[in-house]
Amino acid sequence: MKHLRTVGDVMTHAAISVDNSTAFKAIVETMRMWNVTALPVLSEDGRVAGVVSEADLLLHSQDTDPDRATTAEQLMTRPAVTVTEDAAIPAAARLMARRRLKRLPVVDGDGRLIGVVSRGDLLKVYLRPDADIGAEIRELIMYRLVPPGSAEIHVHVADGIAHLHGALPDPSLEDVVVRAAGTVPGVVDVKADFTGAPPNGPG
Repeated sequence: MKHLRTVGDVMTHAAISVDNSTAFKAIVETMRMWNVTALPVLSEDGRVAGVVSEADLLLHSQDTDPDRATTAEQLMTRPAVTVTEDAAIPAAARLMARRRLKRLPVVDGDGRLIGVVSRGDLLKVYLRPDADIGAEIRELIMYRLVPPGSAEIHVHVADGIAHLHGALPDPSLEDVVVRAAGTVPGVVDVKADFTGAPPNGPG
């Protein structure tokens, strides 16, 4: 399975959007057709100017002002919360959680829409096989973090939880190793015991 590290690895490239002149009813119809709750709003040059959501539509539908908002440009929330395709998956997940968003427009360096990423897309990383996760953790520890031949760390991954057992040449490395293992795509949690030999079981 491909290593899923960035938004670009999991995003949907066919992003549904509306332009800033799209009318209220057309926005509702587009949301219903594509079964989405929010749509990026594009300016004339293709940049993401904002996002119009069901909440925006419901709020303005109660407006009794004769000059009430009727187009995407008037209805949308701005500036749009966006992410670039090279953003790390954990960073995008934190952004979604902090802003309480279900989807994020993905933009290029010029702010033009190139895709969309959802909560479900970001969770794909956790479908990675445990064996692949374990192999990457072993390589990370034994070839990058710990001097060759100075330690023997046994790694076993079950249901995304990495179990590390063994002994390190320097106690100050313990926190570094645990933190590094936790950054490997697909890791849910890290359990470590560096007090000595590993228990019986897979290494």
